Amino acid sequence: MSDPFWPIIDIEYVDVYPWVIIPPRAGVSSPFDEWDDVQDWCGERAKDLWADRELPPGSNGVAFVGETLARCAEAFCRPGSDHWLFLHLDHPLDVPLAVCAAIGPAQGPREATLRMLTEADDTTAVEPPVVKSFFSPHLGEGMTTFRYVTQEESPHLTACLRYAWQVPEHAADIVIWTGTEDVGRILNAAEDVEELARSLAVFVP
Repeated sequence: MSDPFWPIIDIEYVDVYPWVIIPPRAGVSSPFDEWDDVQDWCGERAKDLWADRELPPGSNGVAFVGETLARCAEAFCRPGSDHWLFLHLDHPLDVPLAVCAAIGPAQGPREATLRMLTEADDTTAVEPPVVKSFFSPHLGEGMTTFRYVTQEESPHLTACLRYAWQVPEHAADIVIWTGTEDVGRILNAAEDVEELARSLAVFVP
């Protein structure tokens, strides 16, 4: 967002153990004072991963994991992106599950907007999406969906999980999304993603 006073996503509290957090790369304010260069950031986060899990990284472990995180940042959060990227991994050598979160101006009536943001009416889904209400202590009542979709160039289905809220006091919509063809991966991470969803809030610089 070009307006420096536009609300941004804030993280009230989240167990950072399974997460590597990549702040927005569009010059949006970040609560992390040291956020500057994505390569350096990912290198430092790689060191943290090995240290937090009390595992020996070996001679190349930090560099390898740092490069993996940086490649994920380039794939899911390119320079100029104004959304947050959360990479979920229990072990430093896990393939990260990318979870994104974005905020923007409210786009219309609440119910219709939440259904659009969560793709609750996706007609291309293999079966009707599972749609539920979801309460956040910071964002209020929202919506979450889980669905399976086909891919044009792969025989595998992609499992997709989304959360969305409309926050009237800030005239803002917030959406969280993730997807992977590793169904077990997304199901195993679902509890952590839900905790992340409950931790997000709105901050006005």
